[in-house]
Amino acid sequence: IQGRIVGGYVPAPHSIRYIVSIQSPSGRHFCGGSLVHRYWVLTAAHCNIGSEQMTIVAGDHSLNIYEGTEQYSKPQRLIPHPQYDKSTNDADIMLIKLKVPVILNRYVSVVALPRQGASLPEGRACWVSGWGHTSTGGGQLPSTLHTAKLPVISSLRCNGSESFNGNITKNMMCAGYSSGGKDACKGDSGGPLVCQGFVHGVVSWGNLCAKANFPGVYTAVSRFRRWIDRTIFGSYSINSL
Repeated sequence: IQGRIVGGYVPAPHSIRYIVSIQSPSGRHFCGGSLVHRYWVLTAAHCNIGSEQMTIVAGDHSLNIYEGTEQYSKPQRLIPHPQYDKSTNDADIMLIKLKVPVILNRYVSVVALPRQGASLPEGRACWVSGWGHTSTGGGQLPSTLHTAKLPVISSLRCNGSESFNGNITKNMMCAGYSSGGKDACKGDSGGPLVCQGFVHGVVSWGNLCAKANFPGVYTAVSRFRRWIDRTIFGSYSINSL
């Protein structure tokens, strides 16, 4: 499982209330996700290891301390995007339907989705958050949530010959610094990149962590808003929300 917060800081506890930790049955964190609805988590398709292998934890700040604010859920269904391509990382997006809805409170909330086709100007400030590695060499996973402020990088620049050289599809977006030093890292996969209050990106892939000329690559959520709405609302009668 790829993934990746370097150069960030520890935010105030429970100030990022929409993030979830996706954990193995033994309680090991391996991916992040975002609550977009009481029943639904948005994450990366490459985090799909099967619903039996997953527990979703909302309301957490420090993974190895029980704070009493956590809510644990099991997935009822995993819905990776039908166009997800493992070899190119294209359409690296997945929805997880929870068996039991989360309770929204001071520790747990949902994040807003961008409208279909919404684009961001280069340089727009975004925040990526997760429990992934905090140093470029990997090492121990931190137990507390980290966040880092990153500017959007145009796909044109991100696709340049010095950088990802044509591997950035229209379903991806880049964010980071050309000098490196701040990035998502291993263990942040599937987590949120939030710009102006909207979850515009899902941590997808990159070339090592926080490396100069190689910003983080995110699934561009605005390319999938229609699919998300269809998937979520197609599974309900409208009055059961």
